[in-house]
Amino acid sequence: MATERTLSIIKPDATRRNLTGLINAKFEAAGLRIVAQRRIRLSQGQAEAFYGVHKERPFFAGLVSFMTSGPVVVQVLEGDDAVAANRRIMGATNPANAEPGTIRKEFAEDIEANSVHGSDSAENAAAEIAFFFTPDEIVG
Repeated sequence: MATERTLSIIKPDATRRNLTGLINAKFEAAGLRIVAQRRIRLSQGQAEAFYGVHKERPFFAGLVSFMTSGPVVVQVLEGDDAVAANRRIMGATNPANAEPGTIRKEFAEDIEANSVHGSDSAENAAAEIAFFFTPDEIVG
């Protein structure tokens, strides 16, 4: 297995409910290490740029509004096959379809307020990490 990095965002619904530690414990218990982390409040411009791939989709405005509604925790996770591992730990986007024990099954409020975001490929992970962090901020 290859060691890789992926981006994780703990979304406003989870930070509002003080779930950051519980969510991070799931990542760490699965063997992922948090090698960069920052609690921020996304601006409208940042959220629009980050989710720009969805600009033409009907849910875009709601997603931007939700992601700017409160603080988020952006972080870089590192480990063996980190992208796939993170996606398994998060569970399906729709919490109704998520496996028991996953973050979204345990903590999500609904399909939008589903507590976490994770990169969907190694290529997207690299771009998403670079959106929030400089190489000097990542301590492996």
